[in-house]
Amino acid sequence: QVQLVESGGGLVQAGGSLRLSCAASGRTFSNYVMGWFRQAPGKDREFVAAVTWNLGRTSYADSVKGRFTISRDNAKNTVSLQMNSLKPEDTAVYYCAAGPVRALKYDYWGQGTQVTVSS
Repeated sequence: QVQLVESGGGLVQAGGSLRLSCAASGRTFSNYVMGWFRQAPGKDREFVAAVTWNLGRTSYADSVKGRFTISRDNAKNTVSLQMNSLKPEDTAVYYCAAGPVRALKYDYWGQGTQVTVSS
């Protein structure tokens, strides 16, 4: 049974930092892409960042480029999202997701972790 468990959310002031982690288990993710998405109240879920498990290739939404960094730790089976220079508009529930690289879709999702940035 695949499980993605997020942690690290919380309340932070604008300009501050948070680090989210996603612990992945239940299968081999070697040919998978791991992503972070977020959903703010009243808005659609949106892509934030992704990393391929094998080669570590990354991609980011324009809104977070230069502020957020995604990384993976193959030994610990975790994916992290370092978020710096946080803005109130980054407030959302953040979700970890996993999907086959070639499928271009995410099959597995975590339960989400709340990030709140105060102004």
